[in-house]
Amino acid sequence: MDAAPRRRGHDLTRMDPRHLDLLRELADRHSVTAVAEATHRTPSAVSQQLRTAQRDLGGIPLVEPHGRSVRLTEAGKLLADGGRDLARTIAQVQARWDAYLGSASGTVRLAALPSAAAVLLPEVLSRLADTAVSLECTDVDIAESEYPGMVVDHDIVVGHSFTGPVPAGAEHLVTAALLREPLDIAMRADHVLATKARVTAQDLVRHEWYGVPLGYPFDDLRIAVETTVGTPVRVVQRLRDNRLIEALVAASDRVAVLPRYSTTPGAGITLRPVHGMDAARWIVAILRPDRAERLAVRTVLEALRAAGREVVG
Repeated sequence: MDAAPRRRGHDLTRMDPRHLDLLRELADRHSVTAVAEATHRTPSAVSQQLRTAQRDLGGIPLVEPHGRSVRLTEAGKLLADGGRDLARTIAQVQARWDAYLGSASGTVRLAALPSAAAVLLPEVLSRLADTAVSLECTDVDIAESEYPGMVVDHDIVVGHSFTGPVPAGAEHLVTAALLREPLDIAMRADHVLATKARVTAQDLVRHEWYGVPLGYPFDDLRIAVETTVGTPVRVVQRLRDNRLIEALVAASDRVAVLPRYSTTPGAGITLRPVHGMDAARWIVAILRPDRAERLAVRTVLEALRAAGREVVG
């Protein structure tokens, strides 16, 4: 479709840079309606700007019909990538300018998994207290695969990954592993297994469990225990909220899988690793490349890294 128009030259120095940014937004958000909502415009205004961009390029198609919406053509994707490059270059210049003026400043929008935020944010806010950088925080508890998509609306997204330090779907983004958090077995403080430094799979199949919904990554440790022993465990409830599970474990003889660093201290429960099983999750910061260049964002990211080191230490 794009082969013939590509043979014609066109001077891109005359192109409105805002059109590149619009194409980047469409690449990131996948629909005209979503772009309109994010940029506080009407869908018709966005569509008009796309037509203007296409006209300025001599009529080379930048979008094509796709269902009830549109998608980028090969030419549109090329220019959307150019929009990303331009945004990153502008952010680099802004960072150098901020450094020349003497310090980072501005608001950084952070979206974070609540259990990770609970152990990281107090230290981060303490480190930012004497700076001109302010943090606008949102707590989000979503599927691992959804965290990379949140970078379109936030400067930094802190999520978790059970596959490695780079979450699936974040390969084209900037990522920073903040800490690796082991997954342990939680039990009441005076539970019969609490006297052991480590519990075994054989120990665990003798007790009832509070579990997470099927398919949730924490459930992988339960599956590993069953596979090792060849015996299923009895899961009496499947719940999502870690704090609720903490309360139920503390009031019963049942056990559950909970993360080591972000489980509430002094909640009346004890954590024990499972012998021979190295279960863990990565807590990871995810950023769009252009936003990762901002001096204020880099300041917050370094505070997050330092907080992660404090937690592990």
